[in-house]
Amino acid sequence: MVFDGYWPLAAVLALVTLWVNVVFLSGRFYPLRYVAPGLSLLAIMVLYPILFTVYVSFTNYGTGHLVTQQLAIEQIESQTFLPPDATLYNWTAFKNPAGDFMLWMVNPNDPAEVFTVTPGTEPAPRSGEPPADIDGYQQIPSNQLFGALGALSSLTFGVKPDNAFQVSQSVLGQAAQYEQLFVYDAAQDAMIDQQAGEVFTNIEGTFTSAAGQKLSPGFAATVGARNYRALFTDPALRSTFVQVFLWTVIFAIMSVLLTFILGMFLAIVFDVPEMPLRAPLRSLLLIPYTIPAFVAVPVWVGLLNPQFGIISQMIGMITGGWVPPWFSDPFWSKIGILVIQTWLGFPYMFVVVTGALQTLPNDIYEAADLDGANAWHKFQSLTFPLLLVTVGPLLVASFAFNFNNFVVIDLYNRGGPPMPNVPTPVGYTDILATYTYRIAFGASGVSDYGYASAITIMIFLILFIITQFQFRFTNMLEERGRNV
Repeated sequence: MVFDGYWPLAAVLALVTLWVNVVFLSGRFYPLRYVAPGLSLLAIMVLYPILFTVYVSFTNYGTGHLVTQQLAIEQIESQTFLPPDATLYNWTAFKNPAGDFMLWMVNPNDPAEVFTVTPGTEPAPRSGEPPADIDGYQQIPSNQLFGALGALSSLTFGVKPDNAFQVSQSVLGQAAQYEQLFVYDAAQDAMIDQQAGEVFTNIEGTFTSAAGQKLSPGFAATVGARNYRALFTDPALRSTFVQVFLWTVIFAIMSVLLTFILGMFLAIVFDVPEMPLRAPLRSLLLIPYTIPAFVAVPVWVGLLNPQFGIISQMIGMITGGWVPPWFSDPFWSKIGILVIQTWLGFPYMFVVVTGALQTLPNDIYEAADLDGANAWHKFQSLTFPLLLVTVGPLLVASFAFNFNNFVVIDLYNRGGPPMPNVPTPVGYTDILATYTYRIAFGASGVSDYGYASAITIMIFLILFIITQFQFRFTNMLEERGRNV
């Protein structure tokens, strides 16, 4: 990892390994042996990815810059060129049972210059015509030559630098002493073109010439706060981010609000002990909670299909043929998502509120009855405030979950319908999580992990701030609940 440039992960693994050995080999740290595996996985699987995401947000890591500088240099230095005075040799390929190759080389300008050569060995002089087999190698038939050409062209026959030969990929049957095209100069941090003498300087992870020509591949390099500046200063990116952010907040709030209202209503309705078949009906209400979202959402997509969906057909019968454009219109797409999310989420709220109702004291309701309070007054002044004290933290957690609810958004319509004339691939129903995913993993064939990581950090900060306000609100509810 160090040699390939992945030194941060190598350092983390080394420190964790050292720490585990100290814990298990020293009697002073005996109590830590029970938590050492968990803490080790926490450092590797949680803390390191968080720190790495922060680091990536300050880089250009993405398409064209996916490897480390060491690997990029190795790939660029592997390129070769044919010098003008190089001799072009004719070759015949041989292969032994172990799969190793050998070339029988002939200089067409000097037929007496004949030799064989294998990778990593000096040329051996030969004479005459190539035989059918030699030194355990058998001549490759002409009808099998094309199949072996890829393997042959990837090898260097002989010993560098003076007696190294490569097979031509463009002209079948020719080989020559190719020379290394680019050489890395660490003092200049640049690649030197040995054929043209041009210098390619490292500019933000890309070796670039004075004329603007760029060498591929590039490598991940730090670019400072460029990703954050683009997020806040680029008008096109900023407007897209703002639209996605507003819908994300609306989606999270409405998901919590609708599921809580429906779940609380049903919980109160079924909190009557005299209700017949209360237990089996309660069990039936939990069915949406037992079905995974990746199964339920496609089923709902089928139910809402404008042509064949049963829900759309029923709406069409009622309205005289008009069916909501569930997938092509931004507004109705959002309505469809909220309907599905409400169906998926209300059983959770139903269970939570049902449990909370069992903890409410009966004496306050008896006192309210003596004061002449009706059902609405008791709900407004007693039940609802006390419920919020119990379920308030769960509502905060539900908001944070829905803020990053990737599955429902992606399975419903892939974030569509798509927004027109935007610099990054995004749809009207994309939330920040799906928007970041499309940027990072190349929905348009181009990935930008640096910019996606910057958005991820912003999502974290936004959720942190919102959560702090929400917890302060729940503390206020607890104080109000004590007064009740």
